[in-house]
Amino acid sequence: MAAQATETEHEDEDYTLDPELVDHVVAAAESGDAAALRGLLEPLHAADIADLLEQVGAAQRQEILHLWGDEIDGEVLSELDESIREEVISALPRDVLAGAVRELDSDDVVDLIEDLEEPQQEAILGALDVSDRAAVEQSLTWPEYSAGRLMQREVVTAPEHWTVGDAVDFLGRDHELPDQFYHVILVDAAHHPVGYVTLGKLLSSRRATPLMQITEDSFRTISARQEEGDVAYAFNQYHLISAPVVDDSGRLVGVITIDDAMAVLDEEHEEDMLRLAGVNDESHVSDGPLTTAKQRLPWLVINLCTASLSAIVISQFENTIARLVALASLMPIVASTGGIAGTQSLAVAVRSLAARDLNSSNAKRVVRRELLAGMLNGISLAIILGSAGALLFHDFRLGLVLGMAMIANQIVAALGGVLVPLTLDRMGLDPALASGTFVTTLTDVMGFFAFLGLATVILL
Repeated sequence: MAAQATETEHEDEDYTLDPELVDHVVAAAESGDAAALRGLLEPLHAADIADLLEQVGAAQRQEILHLWGDEIDGEVLSELDESIREEVISALPRDVLAGAVRELDSDDVVDLIEDLEEPQQEAILGALDVSDRAAVEQSLTWPEYSAGRLMQREVVTAPEHWTVGDAVDFLGRDHELPDQFYHVILVDAAHHPVGYVTLGKLLSSRRATPLMQITEDSFRTISARQEEGDVAYAFNQYHLISAPVVDDSGRLVGVITIDDAMAVLDEEHEEDMLRLAGVNDESHVSDGPLTTAKQRLPWLVINLCTASLSAIVISQFENTIARLVALASLMPIVASTGGIAGTQSLAVAVRSLAARDLNSSNAKRVVRRELLAGMLNGISLAIILGSAGALLFHDFRLGLVLGMAMIANQIVAALGGVLVPLTLDRMGLDPALASGTFVTTLTDVMGFFAFLGLATVILL
């Protein structure tokens, strides 16, 4: 067992930055030892270098860029989090930046510059060749967060009447193929995509075989105006590797590959997680304390206002609490247990909405399931808490009140956790953005109201 744990630990270390390495890099940068810094960074993958730049402080990052920035490449810039990307780009000499961005495909360049200020955008665009700049500028004309922004313009195409031999000969002659592609896309005379062939099928077929005979059944086109979230869903749902992108007239304008689609899916998952916690989806560990505080304060203020509703409910039962002081110590148990149950139901509902598993066709069944689950959990907790309360305070009626309040709040929490995000989704709002605040307020208010209300009726 110990050996297995050690093996797992080593496997985890293979995919994370070694803290000692980070310390050595920082020490080399602070001492001005450019040779040592170069020796430490050269073996690292671009994604690891980007992680390292994100993890160190702003002053240390500037020291690293001052000594090593001349060797930075486009892959590192592409991997950087948006929170520090502009800072890093601003610190690079113009010729270094130009060399770095020329290495990137058009979709990576678009991703790199679309969130930058205009001066930085112009610096990068000015570094590109005329044809590459035109391709990037064309992509930027499509709506933000659309397939047109996500696609790469470098596409490998072949006329639909070609044979395998024609395609293989063409690929052997073409010296400007994309660094990464999975399909040869077949187009008609009007440049409309009509199918695609995988490289594996292409290389394993006879030269005389018409390409149209070995096309893939998974072929489907994506509109350049399609939202990138829908694109990521299509890739995940239909197990796509790449998909051609078409303009309003159905002509081929680019291709989206699985790595870009999965990056969008990861971003959406991260965004939902942060928003459920009431945190700005642009928050990052590299942010300073002032920025972090400004991002979180609005939701804390909103929560402060909604929490006051609970205080108002409690204030209506001052006489009850004054006469039965034990109620004050038991109230948080009912409310907090309801809050946890509401969060559980909410997390499942928001994730199901994002994955398109929860929709109008099965909403009633899911709501009914949550209702029954809440009732069952409520009864189980009522037996435990009610019995404990009756034994501890030597009052059967107090145990009854606790049990009944627990059942009521568990039902409210389960229903609120699914109905709140469903309602927000129907209204066209992001269910992850405000659901947590509403559900927490609902369970607190109803928990206090049910407990104190029942106590007033039964105990007084």
